[in-house]
Amino acid sequence: MTTRDTLNRDILRLAVPALGALVAEPMFLIVDAALVGHLGIVPLAGLGIASAVLQTIVGLMVFLAYATTPAVARRFGAGQFASAVRAGVDGLWLALGLGAALAVAGSLATPGIVALFGASAEVAEQAQIYLGISMWGLPAMLIVFAATGLLRGMQDTVTPLWIAGLGFGANALLNWLFIYGFGWGIAGSAFGTVMAQWGMVAAYAVVVRRLARRHAASVLPQRDGMRGSARSGGWLFLRTVSLRAALLATVAVATGLGTDELAGWQIAFTIFSTAAFALDALAIAAQALIGKGLGAGDERGVRRVLGRTVAWGVWFGVIVGAVVAAASPVLGLVFTGDPAVAALVQPALLVLAVAQPICGVVFVLDGVLMGAGDARYLAIAGGLNLVPFVPALLIVAALQPPGAAGLAWLAATFFGVYMLARLATLGWRVRRPEWITAGG
Repeated sequence: MTTRDTLNRDILRLAVPALGALVAEPMFLIVDAALVGHLGIVPLAGLGIASAVLQTIVGLMVFLAYATTPAVARRFGAGQFASAVRAGVDGLWLALGLGAALAVAGSLATPGIVALFGASAEVAEQAQIYLGISMWGLPAMLIVFAATGLLRGMQDTVTPLWIAGLGFGANALLNWLFIYGFGWGIAGSAFGTVMAQWGMVAAYAVVVRRLARRHAASVLPQRDGMRGSARSGGWLFLRTVSLRAALLATVAVATGLGTDELAGWQIAFTIFSTAAFALDALAIAAQALIGKGLGAGDERGVRRVLGRTVAWGVWFGVIVGAVVAAASPVLGLVFTGDPAVAALVQPALLVLAVAQPICGVVFVLDGVLMGAGDARYLAIAGGLNLVPFVPALLIVAALQPPGAAGLAWLAATFFGVYMLARLATLGWRVRRPEWITAGG
């Protein structure tokens, strides 16, 4: 029987390296911004447009990791190691196909996409250069997602951390060389990042090939396996679309409240996103352990994982909430140096602080149901969560309360109404037996 201490160690063993790998991902764009920023305002503005497009595409495609992890983990838990590797390989082939299609379509659509932003001719030119080149890195980015999901399912989050760290280092070095050494400007930044991404694919190819040989698994695509990955991934894609819709709608309402309020919302959401890295790491640990437990037919162990990860989520939320509340008077100053902005954003930060335990449970339950392969329900729940949220958001948009009060009401709508809706739909599901379907 798994003891509480053993389970805690398993959670930490998976969550801590996963956190490091998650933090490494946004560092690619931070390095790009830092290096391109020294070229001038116009290239940096162009990078901002291109980055917004790329982050949207990549955010929607993250389901490749979330769909692959439980499929692999179930087979791993059942002792079907060759089948586990094959399930991951099918995810890699699906990622390659989707990535290739997106690269071709995105490359052709780049001028039109950039034009939608209404930027000046100089900024649009820089954005087109960066985005047009970066589109050819999309297949690599999606393969990395799927490969990461494969290794997580095999209960390995350390290897993705190493590959992400090496990729980050290569990205920084290549960007500096191409931008300043070769004088390629913003194109050098794009080329450097694309090369680093394909370098990560090469590293994963070596790792996956070794896994396949060790477990006598085929690395050729299997039609049924790819179809299963696409079906599960499709539901998770819809779930992600609902999340993105909620985020974009909130930003739209913040924009209507005013420039200062929009800046304040950006501060609050940045704090929320930073805390979400650790919560995502817990969710990843839950995915891997739940999938493994269900594959082994250990329903009692699965419920123990559920209980422990939820407890971790609550306590982490309490700790983060306390830190945010204590720092709320100065966080606005850290970001802007403006006392007026600090006073404007503080009430919203206090709302965020109070909601952190709720956020902690929501993130973990999301990971639990992903690990159980309950993708269809997650997609349905994503739509249901918008039912109370959208009317509440429309009320804020109609009333347009000014200043700190308006920003606080917006925060209460997102961190309160929306996150409570997610807690209700996810909590209702885990209290029922349908999500526990044991077997590989």
